[in-house]
Amino acid sequence: MKQYKGYLVDLDGTIYKGNEIILAGQRFIEELQRQNLPFLFVTNNTTKSPKIVQQRLQKEFAINVEEKIIYTASRATVDYMNKLNRGKKVYIIGESGLKNEILSEGYLWEKMYPDYVVVGLDMNLTYEKAMIAMLAIQNGATFIGTNPDLNLPTEKGLLPGAGSVVRFVEAATQVKPIYIGKPKAIMMNKAVELLNCKREDVLMVGDNYLTDIQAGLENNIDTLLVTSGFTKPEEVKALPVAPTYILASLDEWAF
Repeated sequence: MKQYKGYLVDLDGTIYKGNEIILAGQRFIEELQRQNLPFLFVTNNTTKSPKIVQQRLQKEFAINVEEKIIYTASRATVDYMNKLNRGKKVYIIGESGLKNEILSEGYLWEKMYPDYVVVGLDMNLTYEKAMIAMLAIQNGATFIGTNPDLNLPTEKGLLPGAGSVVRFVEAATQVKPIYIGKPKAIMMNKAVELLNCKREDVLMVGDNYLTDIQAGLENNIDTLLVTSGFTKPEEVKALPVAPTYILASLDEWAF
């Protein structure tokens, strides 16, 4: 196995599944810390802020990391909007983690004529929210989808993800969104920049072939698929392009 100088690591399905720790994932992070190897958690989950994710990792899973190494699709969305610089008015479908991240950057809530409509996972999605988003997009707002994940792996099984909500609005408007999260280059390029490593020295680690592994394949980053979450062992043979590495457990990884 190649010796990598930096790691991009998924959370849901890789380090934990819902409320359950994946012990091999916990040990993997501990070994990265022991060897002082730089890593960044790259997660499409927009429901919680990096600070809340940090606290959850510490309290629920005994994983102690700094807030700055948690890069969420919410944070990536704000970074993209700041760079695009099309205005400061926004309408958001999403949980508090997404809303707070955007509004704390000085963006103002606007329903009728926002500069952006941002759509993420919303566990209290209503027809009215979708209607407001649709009309705002028709009025010229830039349509942003936080991530394309159709499903969210939990201890209960697969649940609807942000991508399912985005597709609802897309179907209604017939407008394609700008996707931010994995596997898109917008998030991955910024993640590599934050990691401060050369792309060829970075490994993307995750459980979801459609997002984590495609994030590497589409952005020239080596990949490690661990079959502990979304993509199952029996699906591996049918994958169109193989990841760089495939493991049943992160305990099998040789640093």
